[in-house]
Amino acid sequence: MDVKLRLTVHEARHGAGTFSVVRPARPPQHAALFDDSWWLNAYADRDAALLLAGLWTLAAGSPRSLVHVPLRGPAPPAGSGRLDLVLLHHSLQLAPSRWKELRGRLSPGRPRTVDVSLAEPAGEEYASLHHTERRDRFHQSIHAETLFMTGSAKAFRLGAAAFLDVAREGPAYVDPYPDRAYGHRHYCATVSCDPRRRDIHVAYREPPAPDGPPPP
Repeated sequence: MDVKLRLTVHEARHGAGTFSVVRPARPPQHAALFDDSWWLNAYADRDAALLLAGLWTLAAGSPRSLVHVPLRGPAPPAGSGRLDLVLLHHSLQLAPSRWKELRGRLSPGRPRTVDVSLAEPAGEEYASLHHTERRDRFHQSIHAETLFMTGSAKAFRLGAAAFLDVAREGPAYVDPYPDRAYGHRHYCATVSCDPRRRDIHVAYREPPAPDGPPPP
């Protein structure tokens, strides 16, 4: 499956070098990421899940760029634990604690459109999750209300597969909501991280009805 990503590319000086920061031209609609203490929970409808799958795939092929996905909205609820997301190739060696400073230095940005192909990783890539070296496991940290996922190209492809799975299978699996507050079925996938960290639970969530709130 191919998706077209409309992006904005920013640059910022950091130390002796320059970083490129890639953002979606429009943040994903009907998507959210929460720090729920025991879990990191992501919710997305089909369109948002496809966009996120595309952005994780882009991160796999762009080791010299950070991919920043705004998910908190202009005014996240106080105390909600809602997070933005940064996908960072481990070779960049940017300390997440410097993100807030780097973000404040970003250039206005230039538009760019990229076509990416979404595909299920090969079986041997999934098998690498069980290697004791954990070279392809994500490391994560949270700074400035942002979740940093640092990993290899293979790790990002595996992360993209979780969002692609939710986009493909979630809409058909989840019942229509005759009463949107009760009785819904649940479809989810997992982005696996270093065993010492929390996995990301990615759940399908239908978009809100025109006259009502989204399901819980």
